[in-house]
Amino acid sequence: MADAGAEPIIAPPPAERLPVRLKIFHGFGSIAYGIKENGFATFLLLFYNQVVGLDAGLVGTAIMFALIADAFVDPVIGELTDRTQTRWGRRLPWLYGAPIPLAIAWMMLWSPPEGGTALTIGWLVGWAIVVRSLVSMCEVPSVALVPELTGDYDERTILMRYRFLFGWTGGLLILILAYGVFFRAAGETDPDGYYAYALSGAVLMAGAVLVSALGQHKRVAKPSPPQPRHSGGLRAIAREMRQTLSNRAFLWLVFAALFAFMNQGIAFSLTNYFLGFVWHLTQTEKVAYGLLLFVTMVAAFVTIPALAKRLGKREAAILAGSISITFSAALYLSYYLGVIPGLPDSPSVVIMFAMTFLANTAAITLMVLSSSMMADVVEASQAETGRRSEGLFFAGYFFMQKCATGAGIFLAGQILSWSSFPIGAMPGQVDAQVISNLALSYTIVLVAVGLTGLLVLRRFPIDRASHEQRLAILSGAARMDPDAEGMHP
Repeated sequence: MADAGAEPIIAPPPAERLPVRLKIFHGFGSIAYGIKENGFATFLLLFYNQVVGLDAGLVGTAIMFALIADAFVDPVIGELTDRTQTRWGRRLPWLYGAPIPLAIAWMMLWSPPEGGTALTIGWLVGWAIVVRSLVSMCEVPSVALVPELTGDYDERTILMRYRFLFGWTGGLLILILAYGVFFRAAGETDPDGYYAYALSGAVLMAGAVLVSALGQHKRVAKPSPPQPRHSGGLRAIAREMRQTLSNRAFLWLVFAALFAFMNQGIAFSLTNYFLGFVWHLTQTEKVAYGLLLFVTMVAAFVTIPALAKRLGKREAAILAGSISITFSAALYLSYYLGVIPGLPDSPSVVIMFAMTFLANTAAITLMVLSSSMMADVVEASQAETGRRSEGLFFAGYFFMQKCATGAGIFLAGQILSWSSFPIGAMPGQVDAQVISNLALSYTIVLVAVGLTGLLVLRRFPIDRASHEQRLAILSGAARMDPDAEGMHP
């Protein structure tokens, strides 16, 4: 372990189980993240393409630029949260300060002014960056609490399950409201429906983060651990950030997750195109689809603990990813080959729902486990550097996620452009060959990107045994340091 010199060694948190109430409040704040993801991945491209009237490829490029530009803010936010010094600790001040500005910025994103293409694109890029930066100010400090609340290998996975459960609940709640209420009368190209969509999202996001912070306040509102002084100023801080983010386990996990989130960005961006133009779902069936996705989250929530305990996080994640790719690719390849019953006008909704259930349950399992693996990287880094950098690691993870999601949205826009998908199209009025080519292109990209990510994930080096051994060493070293006795974030 790295010699910390005169600096006190911060003990990792005890490997203990947490009260269910605390897990619920902790996960509740992820509702905001789910709503944001739903907006960016499902409706934003459609809104600026079909409602505002911009070219899909141009909109996809603009969103990708905004996401990548915003991603560079995340490591700064993560480092700032790690270094925040207050009597309430490092994370709570951010969770109380960011939600209201986030709600305002969310409303602005969905209210572009009338003007030329340049003005509209500038509005989209600018407010997209502001929204996503404010979401990071909520999400980075919140998820950084996971490795601070418990050191237990399995309990961290359980905490991540709750985060994903509420994140998906938020996204699916706004999705069901959109299909069943806001767009029920005139469809997803109705401009009036987007005001109600934006306002509901703003209220839910701000409320969820504030309730989550209040619910955890008693547990986490403790003075921040002392930070070392840096004689080199900003240059020394930047050097420490590079050293921390060079951790081998972190790099392998981020590189693998890059491909998973790229696939997720593509799939989510094309959701409305698939539901309306490929599967010809009615508004009622779209509501049922939203409920189906929630059922997949519940299924993953139930199955993840046993799967992770039996196989370990890495092997369980690889298995889940393989299942997700297999069923997703089989669904759209079957459509292209014309073997789905009812094609082309009434493809089987039952088959689509069944295969989506299996694919999405496995995809959520992969995402939960990879996030839990990131929590275990904290102690691996501490053993090398002597520092706990929860915020920086998860900010780096979000940096990658935003870049990958932006690339996925960009690819979705390009796929639509390559398919010559028309602006202002109505379901049932697009040439069948265009729809078939869309299904084939998606299948090819899905398999290529997904399998690459799983091959990379095999290199992740942390398992249960190495994590528990590392916790024991760090805890023992902290007990031997009289200046840090009993001290942890």
